[in-house]
Amino acid sequence: MDQEVKYIPIKDLVLWNENPRDPINKDATDQEIVDKALADNLSKWTLPKLAKEMGEYYDLSELPTVVYHGDKPVVYDGNRRIILGKIKHGLVTVAESNINIPTFPEEIPCNVCIEKIALKNVYRKHSESGSWLPLERDIFLHKFMKEEKSTFLILEEDTGIISANPELNQRFVKEEVFKEDSLNKMGFSITAGKLNSIHSNEEGYSILSDISQKIKKKKITTRVSRGKVLEVLEPSSRELIEHNQQNQLHPVNINFKKSANETKEQRQTRRSQKKPSEIFGGKIYLKMGDVSDLHRDITDLYQFYLNNIDTLSNSFVGLIRMSLRLICETAANNRNKKMNEYLKSTFEKAKKTLDQDTKTTLANQNITSDSITQLLHTGAHTYKSSSSIEQTIALSIIIGAILTVTHGKEVKSE
Repeated sequence: MDQEVKYIPIKDLVLWNENPRDPINKDATDQEIVDKALADNLSKWTLPKLAKEMGEYYDLSELPTVVYHGDKPVVYDGNRRIILGKIKHGLVTVAESNINIPTFPEEIPCNVCIEKIALKNVYRKHSESGSWLPLERDIFLHKFMKEEKSTFLILEEDTGIISANPELNQRFVKEEVFKEDSLNKMGFSITAGKLNSIHSNEEGYSILSDISQKIKKKKITTRVSRGKVLEVLEPSSRELIEHNQQNQLHPVNINFKKSANETKEQRQTRRSQKKPSEIFGGKIYLKMGDVSDLHRDITDLYQFYLNNIDTLSNSFVGLIRMSLRLICETAANNRNKKMNEYLKSTFEKAKKTLDQDTKTTLANQNITSDSITQLLHTGAHTYKSSSSIEQTIALSIIIGAILTVTHGKEVKSE
């Protein structure tokens, strides 16, 4: 039988160590997979959110997809639910967890099928749902569905640029910036499944770094300079491309991963530059209403600040600080709470969604559940701290996370 429903004890189920959501060593144990999921450095597992969505009990109609490898039932789809079950029944070691896991049976029904069907099911459910990013989707198609490598995947395999710069792992980057004809314009070409270039390795690295920075700084987006890949590059990059037009193509030897690991100090500098340029920690998606409107207004206000920073006074940052207080007051009113109560009750939950670097930034700026309200109040006055752009941006990041918890659009992640 290609598919059948079987009841399998949770203790017997084996987590899939080739899960496209967040691949790990193929020999990884259940414990190692659970540790990685709880750390959730890339915010791909979101176990607390899933546990909340599950409600008071495990829904038996949601069947995990299982393939037997010999006598081992491996979970191809539903790994997050099974992780919660293993935690609930003490089948893995968890140092500390605040996840409120619903009632979980010790034995659950599973869709047991052959691997071919399991892979089709996994692809159908996740490829367009948003739970996979473009690179994960391309890896899955090549590794499991035996499709040819995409240009995006070849670029990653031959340079490591996407994994070294996660901001590039976007659909529009794959389809518009790193598509083959755009790469050709920049002096790169795909031949026999390998990346080739008319530039020296140093020059090629420089050009790819340039376009990477333009994407990070939103100099090219789906709304800004769309399709103008060459035009957004620095003049020095365009001069290199023009100068090397007559050169012969040759295989590249570019390694962004190695560069990131070997230049730790430069990598840390790049992070500190990136985060202040992203108010609210980057794009957040809120439900329609006053809070969403204010969010967009504040984003525009901050962009005005960036565009005119040389002509504005230091006090202008105080306007941004006051606007952050206003959006928090508005969000609190929506929840029939005082601002202090609203912020303190949501702070820790929102903080858990942030990566460790961001949490360190909050600590460095003395932003805690106890201090956040007072820091927002100082924005209504002329205190010196109100003019600290670093602290203001750090405040906006945790506020963005809080707003996402309370006013974010619902996104199905499994």
